[in-house]
Order: sequence, then structure tokens, then C-alpha cells
Amino acid sequence: MLEARAHQQLKALLAQEGGDPWPHHLSLSRLVARSLRRSDHTFVRLAPGCDPSWWISLLVPLALSECPLALVVSDGTRQRLLQIELPRLGRADPSLALACFEGDHPPADGRVWLLNHRQLVGAWQEGWLGERQLVLPEAEHLDSLLREALEVVLTPQHWDQLRRAQPTAEASLLSLHERLNRLILSHPAHPNQLVGLAPEDEAPLRHLLQLLAPLPAPWPAWLAARGSGWTSWAQVNPQLLQWQLHRQPLAPLAALKGLLTRRGAVVLGQLSRGPSVELGLQPNVTVNLGDPPLADPLPLYAPLRQPLPNSPHYGQHLLDHARRLVLGQGGVTVVLIDDEALRLNLTSGLAAEFGSRVVHEHTAPESNGVICASWDWWLNQQQRLPLPGQIVVALLPIASLEDPLTAARVLAMRQSGQDWFREFLLPDGLNRLELGVAGLRRQGGRLAILDGRLRGRSWGRQVLLALEPWVSLRRLLPH
Repeated sequence: MLEARAHQQLKALLAQEGGDPWPHHLSLSRLVARSLRRSDHTFVRLAPGCDPSWWISLLVPLALSECPLALVVSDGTRQRLLQIELPRLGRADPSLALACFEGDHPPADGRVWLLNHRQLVGAWQEGWLGERQLVLPEAEHLDSLLREALEVVLTPQHWDQLRRAQPTAEASLLSLHERLNRLILSHPAHPNQLVGLAPEDEAPLRHLLQLLAPLPAPWPAWLAARGSGWTSWAQVNPQLLQWQLHRQPLAPLAALKGLLTRRGAVVLGQLSRGPSVELGLQPNVTVNLGDPPLADPLPLYAPLRQPLPNSPHYGQHLLDHARRLVLGQGGVTVVLIDDEALRLNLTSGLAAEFGSRVVHEHTAPESNGVICASWDWWLNQQQRLPLPGQIVVALLPIASLEDPLTAARVLAMRQSGQDWFREFLLPDGLNRLELGVAGLRRQGGRLAILDGRLRGRSWGRQVLLALEPWVSLRRLLPH
């Protein structure tokens, strides 16, 4: 049986490699093998920031299985897979070398087809997946990666191509473009340069395009992406006074309806909370593979009385406390804040105090450097950076309603009677927080939270529970 073979092979490989293994290797291997054999849906939650050595437990049953598979990974994970994990498997046991075939078109005789999420969408739409089971090892990013894969983007060049393809409608197209141009450019400037669009803003253009044929790409895809399950926004280039239209689905797996029907799927991700239903999955098996309890609690500095982020004194509060936190630190300090204006002001204020030690979203800091960054940047780059001595959370990673996609998702949940904050924004923010501080927790260091909402809002208790175990720091002492 596949589970027993995978168990024996992996146990032998781990004994051969030695070292201090991840505690769930054999459990993960058997779960994956069982799912492949039964062709069902299995969802495995890994602890945030867990050791990436778990990959060998996934690859062994994939190598031993005989069923056709589609292994779907992001471009960054593909690089790790091809350069580290697959060679590791081949060196450990040449008989387990896993042949992965790449490309937009399905391999004629290849059993394992390696795809990114955009290629997965294309293969599904073209009917090329056949009976292949799916292996999706990045569940924490699955929703956003599929949404980006389904995204339709209209640039100024696409408008020019449309006018050339439909010269009889040129006057109408120019009039509609000018209407959208006035609407978008008259919108108050925002740091992210994004302007949300309502369905009625696009309706005249959509009605016109339905009367025209043929349409050059990507206009047919934009026209097909319709309904309340999609939302649009414009990304403005203020220097050129130009904009691009973006359209994405609110629930990407709903837009790919049928992708998982009568098809096995193994989904793994570093998600500590939130039901897998958020991903559109209804797994037959859900398993949590957490880390063993930590011996030492996380030192947490979070003063009881702090201003809220909308307070006029909040910027000065951040600067004063960040100065005290950085003072005397021998290792790297990471300051995390998504508000771009606040982040740049804080970076400037700290640079005036500590000079070139302070950098903005830079991957080569000094040994005692200070990195000011957004949460997205830190989550994407933390594997390339030295482990920080402390992380300063200037703003908790709660998504802003000023982001058009977030606002559209919240509106859809509100209309359906859901608690959009506790069912969407808060779980998403807690997952991002745990992913962001996982390395600090495992290697030792200090966490500071300067967001007044931690103590001033009832949901702040859930943030503190997510960080357990921790010990409160009443005073700041240099490490």
C-alpha cells in the first residue's frame, strides 16, 4: 500500500540524513499518500514559519505514486523546489528522483506536471488537466495567487488596439474612455494610487462591447468577467496621468467552479486559523500539524495606554517608542507598517536619529540595522534576511478598507449578513501576524506592538491569544 511504502522510504531517508528532524515527517507523508490513493481532498495545516524540511515528506509519496499529478507552486517556491528539494530527494535515493515536466502544455507521457497558478488556470480553461490530481503546497497564499492568475488588466495600449480593431466605434470608445478618465483622475489622491470602480461606472463600456465583434485580447476576457463576484479598480500613474483597469474575482475558486469536482487535491499551508472553507474547499480530511509547545515565552512590549492609529499624535508616538526600542539593540530591528505615509515619515525620523543604520525595504541591512517595511514586503523577503533581534509592529496587519479589493469583499459579506471583520479581516490579519513573527519566536528576540487597538479594542484579546505563550515587558532594557 502506498502509505506503508512512503512511510518506510521516508524513515530510511531521514535516518540516512540524520540531524534533528521535523516532528511530523511521517504523519505528513502518510496523509499525502492516503489522499493520493483515495483521490480525495485533504487539507493539512502547518504551523506558521515551520521548518521547510517538510518538503521531503511531500515529495516521497509523490515520487512513489503512479497517478498523474499537477504540482502547483508560485514562482519563488518553484525555484526552491528545483534547486534544493528535488536534488535533495535525488541525492538521498536515486530511485526516488521525481521527474517534473514544465510548460504551458501538458506533457504527453509525463506523470508530474509542474505549474504556476496562472498556468493552472489556463490548463483548466483549456481542459488539459484531465484526471490529474492537484497538489497545492501554499494554501496561505492560494486565494491571492489564484485571484492574480484570473486577473484581467487593460492598459492604454489595449484601448488603442480596440480602436484599431473597431474603427466604426472609435468615436464612442473615445467618449467612454474620456468619461472614465475624468472619473478616475478626479478622484482624491491616495498613496496606493488605486481608485475603486462601481459596476455602473463600467456599464456603458460593457454594453458597447457586447455589440462589437471580434474583440482583440484581453477584451473578451474582461467582458466575460462579469457579475457581482468580480470587482474592478484603476491603478493610476500620476506622473503620466495614465491608468490601468484591473478586474479580479472576489472568490477565485468560485470563478473556477468545478476545478476540484471529482478530482483529488492535497492542500498544505501555514494557516493557524480560519476554516478551509475560506479557500472554497470542503476537504474529506483536515489535519493540524503544529509545532511542539515552546519552552520560553515570547517577550512582548505592548504598553497599556497607546493612542489609536487615527489619533493626530500617533506618528509622534511611533517615533518616540521606536527610538527607545532601537536604542542599544545589537541585532537587526524590523519595523512593520502598511500605511505608506506613516512608514516613510517614521523611516525619516529614525534615520535622523540613527543615520545609515536605518533603511527602507532593503535586503542587506547592517548587523545592527533598522528595516522599515510593509507587511507584504516582510512576508515575501524574510527568508532572505538575517533573523531580527526584534520586530516592532507599528500597525497590526488588518487590511484597510481603502484598498478597493478589500472594500469589495467586505461589501459582499455585509450584503450576505456575515460578520466581515471577525470572519475575514481579523483572521487574515492574525495569520499574517503569526507568519511575520514566527522566526522571532523560534530564534529568540523581542516583539513590540505599538498599535493602540491591541488594548483599546475588544478583539485585541484575540491578538494576544494568538501570540501565546508570551511574557509582558514592563520596561525596555537593552539586549
